Amino acid sequence: MPRQTPQLTPGHQRYATVGALLGWFALAVQLYLILWGRWIDQASVVGGLVRFFSFFTVVTNTLVAVALSCAITGRHSAGHRFFRSPVVCAGITTSIVLVSVAYNLLLRHLWSPEGWQHLADELLHDVMPLLFLGYWWRFVSNGELRLKHVLAWMLYPTLYFGYLLFRGNLFGDYLYPFLDIGTIGVQSALINAFGVLAGFVGIGLVIVLIDRFRGSKT
Repeated sequence: MPRQTPQLTPGHQRYATVGALLGWFALAVQLYLILWGRWIDQASVVGGLVRFFSFFTVVTNTLVAVALSCAITGRHSAGHRFFRSPVVCAGITTSIVLVSVAYNLLLRHLWSPEGWQHLADELLHDVMPLLFLGYWWRFVSNGELRLKHVLAWMLYPTLYFGYLLFRGNLFGDYLYPFLDIGTIGVQSALINAFGVLAGFVGIGLVIVLIDRFRGSKT
């Protein structure tokens, strides 16, 4: 018999539903904007899809939207249990908070998006990180995290950086200027990459400490 998923409270159901809808809407808007731009430039639509799913922001927001969607469905599959796991939710929380911090510190000043792009930008980099942080704080069970989980979570940004290097070497497009080896050089790009990873670890440690504190109080 499959393990039964805990019954959601009405507040949990509403919060996760609104969050999932906002998350998928933001991703849909960003995808439309990228594909429309490719269409205007008469570039490959498939290339646009690859580019869309190559951004850390997009991949992480997709994980957020999937986790929130799994929270409001009644299925008991392995995938649903995985995305409802407190350890996995905490790892996604760490990643989406990094998205917001890194964007606001390193990228926001580089451009001034308008219209639908501004909306997608704010949703993906500010609204969804705060919303999922609130979800983790309010609705995900606590007291299960350990320092070893931070090491496991590090696999995600590490693999992503490896993919970014491979993609950049293949197409000459590193997506993020602070990781652009072709422009700033290997040494500076690696220093920046390790700096971002250090930020990820720092956020993860804070998440674990908060979880341990709340677990002890509970």
